[in-house]
Amino acid sequence: MQNLSANEIKAMIAQSLDTLPLQNKRVLVIIPDSTRSMPLPLFFRVLVQELRVRAKQSAFLIALGTHPPMREDAMLNMLGLTRAERAALYGDVEIFNHAWQDPNALVTLGEISSDEIARLSAGMLRQRVPVRLNKMVLEYDHLLICGPVFPHEVVGFSGGNKYFFPGIAGQDIIDFTHWLGALITSYKIIGTKHTPVRAVIDRAAQMIPTPAHALCSVVTHEGVAGLFFGAPQDAWSRAADLSAQIHIQWLDKPYARVLSILPAMYDELWVGAKGMYKTEPIVADGGEVILYAPHLQEIRVVHGALIRQVGYHVRDYFVKQWDKFKNVPWGVLAHSTHLRGIGTFENGSEQPRINVTLATQIPREICHAVNLGYCSPVGMDVHAWMNDKDTLVIPRAGEYLYRVRSSQTSDVQESSEV
Repeated sequence: MQNLSANEIKAMIAQSLDTLPLQNKRVLVIIPDSTRSMPLPLFFRVLVQELRVRAKQSAFLIALGTHPPMREDAMLNMLGLTRAERAALYGDVEIFNHAWQDPNALVTLGEISSDEIARLSAGMLRQRVPVRLNKMVLEYDHLLICGPVFPHEVVGFSGGNKYFFPGIAGQDIIDFTHWLGALITSYKIIGTKHTPVRAVIDRAAQMIPTPAHALCSVVTHEGVAGLFFGAPQDAWSRAADLSAQIHIQWLDKPYARVLSILPAMYDELWVGAKGMYKTEPIVADGGEVILYAPHLQEIRVVHGALIRQVGYHVRDYFVKQWDKFKNVPWGVLAHSTHLRGIGTFENGSEQPRINVTLATQIPREICHAVNLGYCSPVGMDVHAWMNDKDTLVIPRAGEYLYRVRSSQTSDVQESSEV
């Protein structure tokens, strides 16, 4: 498949914006942070240029979810701008970090009832969920989502309305959706288009009164394979169909060991864990995923202390001891189970299906304390691992999902529903 050229992307964005009534309107563009892959410098420049001649004003909001706020230098690097360019060419364009922990930055749009949650979650959970979102969605006249679509461990496929929830949402619905995904398990939900988590997100998005559209891109390591515009659910749906064709790699056999080489954009284990989520299905029972990231020093800046307190465990470790863990932020519990993978907890004994080992700057004692394996990255010969027939080495892990062909007819539903 041939990737889109820069000129083709520019033309598609211009044609898409031509369909919107933006005259004298203030437009808020919601974009990813630096942990997501796309040619954001190109998209940013084109969007600013095209919105200047169509809208009264434009601003950009970074959909951090619960990721740390981006500093000015990191923000400029992500957008491909020098300080001089920012001041001279884009001084009129405001760029904001989402402030998920600041109640003054949020507005409550409504609530999803417990009965509706029970229906949307197929009976897994029954509780009221407040829908809190960055209040900027009410301060602008039109919302434009601009972000990529990949297989995702919580919702099935990223993108679309996920840029609202959890992208610019409050903690309640962020924790709820992540724990709902954890109950289903990443192993089952990742790369599945229609999921209960997506249903909850789409229902919450219906409460946003401001008109919204989306530019959903499907990005490979070589470029942009597809760009889809429309209402967020529609644009996302078409992008997810293409992502399923491009980003899911089907292999003939499982491997005893996977070496996931993480790119520098994953600077915490919280996001670097994608190297495990997306390889878990191809690891044989009793096998191992090694996350190789000599640059990675932190488990998590925001929730690191809680993760070190709780550790990494399979889902049922928490479910069967719920009174002990129910007050821990559910997003933390979800991350814990996603990284540890599927397994069992019976009679006080935890049995993960596979082992997870870190080859990072996180010390041995911390790895063992949080229930993970340790391997020093110093002196690791990655090329030697490539000659081991029982090991699969994945450069730039974290974006492509790997599955075994035989699972197409067993426990993984390739493109159906959870």
